[in-house]
This record gives sequence, C-alpha cells and structure tokens, in this order.
Amino acid sequence: MMFLAKTVTLLVALVASSVAAEQSAVDLGTAGDFAVLSKAGVSTTGPTEVTGDIGTSPIASTALTGFALIKDSSNTFSTSSLVTGKIYAADYTAPTPSKMTTAISDMSTAFTDAAGRSDPDFLELGAGSIEGETLVAGLYKWGTDVSFTSSLVFDGSATDVWILQVAKDFIVGNGAQMYLTGTAKAENIFIQVSGAVNIGTTAHVEGNILSATAIALQTGSSLNGKALSQTAITLDSVTIVS
Repeated sequence: MMFLAKTVTLLVALVASSVAAEQSAVDLGTAGDFAVLSKAGVSTTGPTEVTGDIGTSPIASTALTGFALIKDSSNTFSTSSLVTGKIYAADYTAPTPSKMTTAISDMSTAFTDAAGRSDPDFLELGAGSIEGETLVAGLYKWGTDVSFTSSLVFDGSATDVWILQVAKDFIVGNGAQMYLTGTAKAENIFIQVSGAVNIGTTAHVEGNILSATAIALQTGSSLNGKALSQTAITLDSVTIVS
C-alpha cells in the first residue's frame, strides 16, 4: 500500500513538472491601441491593407511613406485609403505628440516586461528551428535566431498565453503559416525579438510582435496582431488586422 502511495505521488509530481507555468499577458498599455507602431517610421509599397491605427514617434510624419496621407482638418491625425483607422505622428497638433510619447513609452515597457520574464518552460526548443512544432502555452526562450519555413501551431485555450523570447532574429519563411488551434487567441501571443523580424512572402503570422529593431513584412504576407518596433517597419502589399 505504501509502495502504491509513493508511486501515485511520483506520477503526480512528474505530471505537474511537465505542465508549463501559467503566464500572464504582457500589458501593451496604449501601444495596444495601434496595429503598427514605430519609433523610426513606417513605409509601404503596393496595395497594403491595415485595419487599425498606425503611429510613429519621435520621428515626424515625413517618415510615413507610401500611404498618400490625408491630414484631418484638426491636424491631429491623417487618414489613408490603405488604412482602416487613423495615422498619428509626433509632429501633429496637440494632443497627438503626448499621445505618441505615451504609446512609445508603453511599447518599450512591454518589450522590457516580455524580455524579462524568467524561468522559461521551454529552453532552446529545436535549437531555434521550430518548423512543424505545436506550441502549448508558456514561456519559450532562445539565445539564437528562431525560424520556421512551413508551419507553426499554437494550441490552447482562450485564456492561455504564449511568450517567445528571441535573442537574435525571428525569420518566417516564404509561404510559412502560423495556425491557432483549440480556442487560442492571437492577442495572447507575444513574440519578443531582440534582433530583426522578417516575414517572408505570402507568409502569415499570428500575435503581437515586439521588436528591438526592424520589422519587415514581405510581399503578400499577413499579420493577425500588432507590429511594434523600436526602429523602422517596412510593408510590401501586406494585410494587417489588429
């Protein structure tokens, strides 16, 4: 009987240790009000479609290129035929400069939060090559580039949270696709990248990208989430839905 009790206890311990610790969502603050947010400008070519707001600061609106901006009469924001939402820049009329300073500060705070999460549930998964993986909720950490060339699945519930800490570049191959299964939500996926982000042609990404450097979405790619960069963002005939 004692042997059985010890066996059950051991099994419970093993199961518990295999379950990822529950993560809380990264608070994006007012940065979460934007589909695309950048410190150094946003450029686009081709028939890009963005659903959500775009913002840049501290750089001026001259760094928003390819959108054929139409300034509102209040000069607090612009619109574009490519954007279902508003476009803000640091050189627009008050209160926009303050709004943008706060959003950029919140973006930096969110990046620091995501990068600072400790005790990863999964360390160096696939040595950075995560092709074909199914990711359960939890904290993932890599000291390398992270890439996939075909598919990546996030499987979980509507309240599950995924945080991916990438020390170098995050590279999504041409045509590669992210999928959500179960009731997983893109809003609960946070991809923190200390290097650059490159999303290949016709590829699809789910989640919030927090990048220390450039984010590039190549021709025909799409993002269901947010692109938040501490440098520049380039778009080429892409679709972004925030």
